[in-house]
Parts: sequence; C-alpha cells; structure tokens
Amino acid sequence: MLAVLRQRNFALLWFGGLISLTGDWMLRIALPVTVFELTGSTLATGIMFMVGMVPNLLLGSVAGVFVDRWDRRRTMIATNLLLAAGLLPLLLLESAGWLWIVYVVAFVQSAVSQFFGPAENALLPQLVDESHLLTANSLNALNNNLARLIGPALGGFVAVAFDLAGVALVDAATFLLAALLIGLVRVAAPPAGAAQAPAQEKPAISFVAVWREWLAGLRLVGRERVVKILFAIAAIVAVGEGVISVLFVPFVTEVLRGKALQLGWLMSAQAVGGLLGGIIIARLGQRLEPRRLLGPSAVLFGLIDLAIFNYPAFIPGITLALVLFVLVGLPGAGFSASITTLLQNDVADDYRGRIFGALNTTFALLTLGGMGLASVAGDIVGIVPVINIQGYGFVLAGLLALVLLSPRGQSITAGRHSEA
Repeated sequence: MLAVLRQRNFALLWFGGLISLTGDWMLRIALPVTVFELTGSTLATGIMFMVGMVPNLLLGSVAGVFVDRWDRRRTMIATNLLLAAGLLPLLLLESAGWLWIVYVVAFVQSAVSQFFGPAENALLPQLVDESHLLTANSLNALNNNLARLIGPALGGFVAVAFDLAGVALVDAATFLLAALLIGLVRVAAPPAGAAQAPAQEKPAISFVAVWREWLAGLRLVGRERVVKILFAIAAIVAVGEGVISVLFVPFVTEVLRGKALQLGWLMSAQAVGGLLGGIIIARLGQRLEPRRLLGPSAVLFGLIDLAIFNYPAFIPGITLALVLFVLVGLPGAGFSASITTLLQNDVADDYRGRIFGALNTTFALLTLGGMGLASVAGDIVGIVPVINIQGYGFVLAGLLALVLLSPRGQSITAGRHSEA
C-alpha cells in the first residue's frame, strides 16, 4: 500500500482527490441545510438533489466520448478549475428569492463532474502498473471515506462561522489546489500488457463523430463478455443503492428507534468501516485477484446488510448496527475496487472513458429506479421488506460474479477488443 503511495504521480492524484472530496463533503452538508433554512421546504431541498442527478442521466455516457478524445490529465485539471468557478454564484445567495442560483449551481457542478470520474478511472492504468491497480483503486475508495469523515464536520464549522459563502470559497479553493497537484502529474505510456487500441487519428468533433464514437462504446459493452457481466452486476446493485438512499433515514428512526444523533453515529461507523476496508484491501492488493474478489465481496456485503436490516426484530438497540456498519466496510471496499480494476484491465485504453461514462449513466438510471420503487413501496409494503432489496441485490450480484467470472467460464484477458 505504502509502495503505491510513494509513487509520485499517484500520490499527487490521490492527495488532490482527498482535498477536493473533503471540500465536496463540506458543501453537501452546508448547501441542503441552507436551502431548508431559507425555505422551510423539504420539497425545495429534494429538488436540489434531483437537479443534481439529471446530468448523470443525460451526460454521463456522452462525456466518456470526449474523455477518450481529450488528454485525460488536462481534462481533470480543466474540470477542477470549472468546478471552482462554478461555486462562485453561491456568494450571491441571500434569500429564498435567489434559490434558483442553488439549482443552477447544482446542475452545472454535476454536469462538469461527469467528465472527471471517467477521466480519472481511465488515466489510472497509466500511472501505476497492472499489479498495483487493485491497491490504487482501494486507496481511492479509502480517499472517499477519509473525506466523508473530515468534510461534514469541517463544513458544519465553516458554515456556522462564515455561512454558505465561506463554505463555497473553501470548496473552490480545494478544487484549485487539486488542479495544481494534478498539473504536476507526469503521464507515462500505457503499461505493458494493457489492452491497447492501434493509434488512429480521431475525426474532427461533430455531432456525427460523437454519435458514432458513443455507439462504438455501447457496442463494446454488448460485445465484451466480461464488461457485459460487470454492467449487469452494477445495475443490480444500483437498484438497491436507490432503495437505501430513500429508506435509510426511515429505517433508523422507525425501526432502530434512533434520532439525528444515532443517524450520525451510523454514518460515521460506515465511513470508519470504509476506511478499514480500504486499508486492508490496499495492503493485500497484490495478493488478490480482482476476479476472485468481486463475487465473495458482494455476497458478504449483502449478507451483512440483511443482518443489519433484520436483526432489530430479535435484538433491540443500535449497538449491533454500529458494529455491522463497520464490518461491511471490508466487502464494500473489495467490491468497489475489484469492479473498477476489472474494467480498467479488460477495456482498451481508447475506450475506457466511454465505458466508465456509460457505467455512471447506467448506475444513475437504475439508482433513480430504486428511489422510485422505495418511495412507492415503502409505505405500502413496509420499510424492512423493501430495504432488504439492497441486501438481496448484492447477494444476487455476487452469485452472478462467482458463476460467470469463474476461472472455468472465462479468462479475464479473453476477448479484449481494440476496434469498434
């Protein structure tokens, strides 16, 4: 793990991500609180989140086309600079009459971010060799959980001291610093043995060219067996993620009989579990085969989830939930790192941006479907039966991985394509 962090290029990317993600979590706490304080409306707050999801559906897949056309390091730098500038309109927010600024900012920030994730995932194989990819992806997951622990507390402090304007300025500063660190990264040629496409000149940007390249990316999903399986696994899991995003708070308050304090404890326990899981997977990264790790991680994650959701029927209290939330971090880190690593290894460099962009859109679409399902069925069927969908989904996804990605059924390197 430390060997990967000692690699200059990855360390610059990792620290830049940690800094900007911490700023993001600060804003995630301050912005909805500000909107609710200005309006007193849960609808106004909910609209803000929904507006932020629209670009995931409309732009996520298409953004990958441009990520594959452009220099990925420069794309990440430009994205951070645009994200910093896009926060400045929040300085004008003074009353509910200016609430439209929040919606515009939420949309623009989400739209610009669609280019960053695919660019980072596509660039990573050029910064570390293939044997270190699982470790690097685990460290990125660790990064997210570190920011999740630090950002909310820091955001609350800054919001109290300087209001939303102060949080926006600090978040903008984190994007600028991240851009600076990424600017110091030096990109080597793609690692030996990685899936490669022959060099060819891209046609000039036009609607037709973008359309053709976008379709080529989608055809690759349908043609590559491993990629197709991974997309199906992600789609199943996404439905459950949408369900729990709607029902998590009702589960804590109605089933666990907790309040805001206990909700905070559980979110912190989840972040701690993610940290521990990321550290363990990162330390064992070179000894683990992503294809063998994915299935068991998903099954174990689902079983722990089912234990969390159903134990209150037999054992009262929140203590066991706190323990289980920490434990679920290990399979969670294994699942996230392995699915990303498998895609990076199996997809040719020229297509990675489009594949990760398409994955983002697929995940967002199915997550939205899960949200709708939970919103309707939660009141009719009950919180526990519906929230169990997430646990069942992970178990099903894990079983699919165990069967379809087994050594007998598929070699991870088989069927790599280098042309549309």
